[in-house]
Amino acid sequence: MKRLDLLRSPAVASLLRSRWPTLAISLLALAGFVLAIVAGLAGTPVGSRNFGIIAVWIAWWAALILIAVPLLGRGWCSICPLPLPGAWLQRGGVFAPSARRRGLGLRWPRRLRNLWTQNIGFAILAVLSTAILTQPSVSAMVLLGLMAAAVGVSLVFERRAFCSYVCPVGGFIGLYSQVAPLEIRVRDASVCAGHSEKTCYFGSQHGEGCPWQVFPAGLNRNSACGMCFECLRTCPHDNIALRLRPFGSDLPRPAGRRLDEAYKGLLMLASALAYSAVLLGPWGAIKTAAFRVGTPEWAIFAGAFLAAAFIGLPGAFALHVVAGRALGGLRRGLRETVAEFAQALIPLGLAGWAAFSLSFVLSNLSYLWAVLSDPFGAGWNLIGTAAGAWTPYLGGALPALQTGILVCGLAWAASLARRIAARLVGGGTLGGRRRAVALASPVVSFALGVTVLQLWLLIG
Repeated sequence: MKRLDLLRSPAVASLLRSRWPTLAISLLALAGFVLAIVAGLAGTPVGSRNFGIIAVWIAWWAALILIAVPLLGRGWCSICPLPLPGAWLQRGGVFAPSARRRGLGLRWPRRLRNLWTQNIGFAILAVLSTAILTQPSVSAMVLLGLMAAAVGVSLVFERRAFCSYVCPVGGFIGLYSQVAPLEIRVRDASVCAGHSEKTCYFGSQHGEGCPWQVFPAGLNRNSACGMCFECLRTCPHDNIALRLRPFGSDLPRPAGRRLDEAYKGLLMLASALAYSAVLLGPWGAIKTAAFRVGTPEWAIFAGAFLAAAFIGLPGAFALHVVAGRALGGLRRGLRETVAEFAQALIPLGLAGWAAFSLSFVLSNLSYLWAVLSDPFGAGWNLIGTAAGAWTPYLGGALPALQTGILVCGLAWAASLARRIAARLVGGGTLGGRRRAVALASPVVSFALGVTVLQLWLLIG
């Protein structure tokens, strides 16, 4: 399929080269997050009446899961407010870097150039999630802590080390950005090879070098690119492309998959299941334990979640891969095979998050109109919607929507598993196709089991 390069349009290229549109949206997002922090600390403790809870964890999260990530990939990262203050301090200016750069500019430690820090950070947020989603003060402290961490990392390490290696939300977005139908790539790698200055990486008078420390000619997946378009601004040969492509184009490619990436996919899948059980399930004792942070009950809940996310689900997946290796006669190492087949779990996990988010969001989104008028729960009525009553949306259609999403995720995962298996064993012959089916079958069985479990959790 021929991929449409959107930057061939002069209007689109001019818009994306300009920093003003990105800056305007970033400032608006920063204002919203600051308001969420202030509302969380100074506003009503009732979560359903506080802007910090509803605007961030209902409206923003829904837009991220259901729209931004599936369609734009890491587009949110280009305007995310969390790293902005640190980035401005680091480069000594709001736009291009100035001569008075601040911070130590150290390289991020080599041993930590992986996803494990983000995996651990996301797991910590997951075990605190019930308190974050219901207690405005806790939510505000988490947002403030993330912003402070971003500033601190920016003043010690070079470029956007926080976004690449620390931010737990960035890790989530990076994983699922591989599904999106947009990609930033170079038009002609030979042009890059002949350009000795490499201004897209090191920067020029037109902009800074890639904040994500990515050389565009080496890009083969969306997960490493923050879509900031600095490469577009600094490339003197107009060699950057923004292409439309089929959904999920990154997923079946062999690209040196690692175990930390496999764990990221499994952790996200486990978290979607856990959120469905805790926040939407009928087990009040589990919800109460998850809410009472610091108590023995919460410690049991946290231990169970971490054991399931880091041992139980990965162990079950590895056993299915082992069975597939035996059935398909694959001699490839287990670690590499697990990392390869974990790619099939990405559409399954995204579908799980979308199905959960639909239920959680549609039942709570009507609170947004009230908090827009009265963000602090102080009795204001700024835009005349403070008296709006709680009204769940699409209640009758919700089970069908969730079922459709999960079934689509399962079908996509099964197709990916078969394609990965065919690549691993060589599926060009009848014998190869049979081996590929045998190799993929246990992975498909695992995906089916996860889908049935989430359907039961969400719909019953």
